[in-house]
Amino acid sequence: MSLSIGIVGLPNVGKSTLFNALTKKGVPAENYPFCTIDPSVGVVAVPDERLDQLVVFSKSIKVVPAAVEFVDIAGLVAGASKGEGLGNQFLSHIREVDAIAHMVRVFTDKDIIHVANKIDPLTDAEIINLELELADEQSLAKRNEKLRKDKNLPPLQLLRDKPMLYVINTSVASDNATVNLPGPTVRVDPIFGTGLDDLITASYKLLGLMTFFTTGEDESRAWTVKQGSTAPEAGAAIHGDFRERFIKAEVINWQTLLDAGSYAKAREQGLLRIEGKEYIVQDGDVIEFKI
Repeated sequence: MSLSIGIVGLPNVGKSTLFNALTKKGVPAENYPFCTIDPSVGVVAVPDERLDQLVVFSKSIKVVPAAVEFVDIAGLVAGASKGEGLGNQFLSHIREVDAIAHMVRVFTDKDIIHVANKIDPLTDAEIINLELELADEQSLAKRNEKLRKDKNLPPLQLLRDKPMLYVINTSVASDNATVNLPGPTVRVDPIFGTGLDDLITASYKLLGLMTFFTTGEDESRAWTVKQGSTAPEAGAAIHGDFRERFIKAEVINWQTLLDAGSYAKAREQGLLRIEGKEYIVQDGDVIEFKI
């Protein structure tokens, strides 16, 4: 399942530095606005202690974690919706992602310029949010014009509808700074690597994703599905044929399996459940599909 979260914010708030820390993929992070023009994409493993424990439980040779895709999008500025700072190009990149990690800066560093020459996280966030709103208004105006010409159009993807998480770029010196932002937040220090796991996990949930597992001696794997997926839909994450050829699924919670000590003991104790096509997969299920 390919769903992505775009790292968005003003220039020089630390977006590319965060992206580098997340992905260990080298993209420019120099100290000047508009360093990043084309978005860089990186796939990041989702930390999950449940998978780690299943690997030990099954003595698995191979482990495959769940993953989330991050997109490093160049800095927006006031007036971006009117084309300022290559704004139209950057806004188009935001339209292509499924959720937004809105990065704001609270750290102070005289060697890293701020486009407004002051640190004000709330004002910075408001600038970006306003530009997203203005871009949506332009999109709606263009849609209305096309509708007046009786054209059939696909659904309009508004920026305001994308789920958003605020990423507070802090530092050791300013870690306790109070920041009031209009939405869920996570604090990170990409230089020292603190908060990265929290951000990855929060981003995964922001995208509406959850994890089920398969486990055995050959491999333990975390599979990604949308929250609320049925058993056949979850099976399709493994192979497309599983959706159409689904018969039943043998299901057990990961912790229940570990507590039982083995599949055989779990089966003896009646802990393995047989579920049908209507079953809604739960986060943390260990599943064996029957086709």
